[in-house]
Amino acid sequence: FEDFLWGYIGAPLILILGFYYGFKSRFVQFRKFHVVMKEFYYYMWVYPRNVNGVHPLKVFFACVGGCIGIGNMVGITSAIQIGGPGALFWVWVTGIAGVMLKYAEVYLGVRYRVSIPGKGYKGGPMYFLRHAYKGAFFPLFVCFLLAIYGVEIYQFRVVTKSLVYNFGLNEYAVVVLLLGLVLYAVSGGVNRVGEISSMTIPLFIFLFVGMGLWIILLNINAIPGLIQDVFVSAFTGKAATGGFLGSTIMVGMSQGARRGAYSGDVGIGYASVIHSETSVTIPEKQASLVIFDIFLDTFVICTMSIVIVLLTGVWHSGVPAECLVQTALSVYFPYMHYFMPFFIFLLGYSTIIAYFVVGLNCAQYLSPKWGKSVFYLYAITAFVIFSFAETRQALSVMAIIGCLLLIINCYGIFKLTRDIRFDF
Repeated sequence: FEDFLWGYIGAPLILILGFYYGFKSRFVQFRKFHVVMKEFYYYMWVYPRNVNGVHPLKVFFACVGGCIGIGNMVGITSAIQIGGPGALFWVWVTGIAGVMLKYAEVYLGVRYRVSIPGKGYKGGPMYFLRHAYKGAFFPLFVCFLLAIYGVEIYQFRVVTKSLVYNFGLNEYAVVVLLLGLVLYAVSGGVNRVGEISSMTIPLFIFLFVGMGLWIILLNINAIPGLIQDVFVSAFTGKAATGGFLGSTIMVGMSQGARRGAYSGDVGIGYASVIHSETSVTIPEKQASLVIFDIFLDTFVICTMSIVIVLLTGVWHSGVPAECLVQTALSVYFPYMHYFMPFFIFLLGYSTIIAYFVVGLNCAQYLSPKWGKSVFYLYAITAFVIFSFAETRQALSVMAIIGCLLLIINCYGIFKLTRDIRFDF
């Protein structure tokens, strides 16, 4: 079911609608990337702190914390194992197209958000889809799916598995401790999640990119051949798993698109909920920040993960997907069984808490009285149960729900195209 949804509906939707907005905006993601960087600098050093709503940089890092996660190091490399090196090409294509789709959903989220007295703003697809669909069913259904999606069972499982495997810790103790840390973070809302992510994400990027650049430098002569292999296999098919399914172009495209979309949170509505709490009142100003978001997520972290796995040749060695990056880094750096759990914790924790806040917002939207209590009960139960399940099963559950969200949101976003502005 996951393969069907993403292969025949999800991936084509992202590419078609994303490139439609790309042409409509004259590829503003390239033309005005320098403007985005100026905006980022302005928000970092000049923008006033005491304003209604959450500071735009805290919103940005809260959203990036949800995007730059374990999917960038584990989920994304599984695309290479199944779809071959060519999947990286489709990850790039998805990034180029997906950034405009994500821009559109964040723009609509900020435009159609509502002000909550004393609590800033609330927004997301459940608000802007009211203007796209007749009746309340689809906005409520998307809200329900986002509440389920907000419990990041996949990343929770990988974090616990990594800590238990590398340090020999008691699995039950790790689950309880991680749950406690998650509940502490989300009790402070987007503001606290943004503060935590603004510390963890830059630290991870500095360390991981530095290690990756060192590996590339040592293998600089192999880079031209690697790039050629990526582009050739993108249109011919070449996968580690072999066989008919693993050698088709559709599998490479589907794997690259679905893992790239999952990593970048494209079209699912998550980013719209987070960014809607910003204190910025001009939708295109806040939405423009997702261009830098996708750049970091797709073209820096995801690409670095895949490149080092391809350069070291571990992608077809039979190593499980969750261990590919660690195995590749271990070839050049000692003590990776200590560093990797640290990386995974930084990424997983920031993602889990960001999604949790989104799910909590959606649950409270569905039921202002009981939503919060029911969501906490569901979240704790799901985290515990999937802590003892296979990571591939958890990833498939997230991928299926994500694609359903993508389909409903894309149709709504397309119907509201006339309301979207690309000048910032």
